[in-house]
Amino acid sequence: MSFSWKILATAAAAAALLSGCSSVSLDESAKQGTLAGEEVQAETNPFVDPANALSHRSVYFAFDSYDVEPEYLANVEAHAKWLLNHPNVKVVIQGNTDDRGGREYNLALGQKRSEAVKQRMQLLGVPAESIEAVSFGKEKPVAFGQSEEAWAQNRRADIVYPVEVINGLAK
Repeated sequence: MSFSWKILATAAAAAALLSGCSSVSLDESAKQGTLAGEEVQAETNPFVDPANALSHRSVYFAFDSYDVEPEYLANVEAHAKWLLNHPNVKVVIQGNTDDRGGREYNLALGQKRSEAVKQRMQLLGVPAESIEAVSFGKEKPVAFGQSEEAWAQNRRADIVYPVEVINGLAK
């Protein structure tokens, strides 16, 4: 029994010695982009990555206002830059309101909100023909209820990209 133990230990030592003496040099750069490489980075879709400004496609407004608040300017700028780098892509900006007020009034206010976001993008260089501004008024709420929280979620303009862009299929 001690004889087989000695053979096993000798074989293990020889295998370890031979594996360390390989004469084939390894090309470490060949590992990049593979699971063995340390710098594997999957390209994330910016439209679904919460850390990316492009995933934030709604601009919210104060009651009875169509002024783009300073806190949303960076997001609008990020969308404008992306559109400038992708001139074949066209977006629709959908203006929305809460359910207070008459139908006609809310349609007009929703249009002013979508036009305000469009104007900001145009000031940053995006051609007018790349942006369509429409209004849904109070017809497309995302929150239901008669509370300030629900109303605030509905006072918005949504930047809507083609489905192919959101899914990462279009460049």
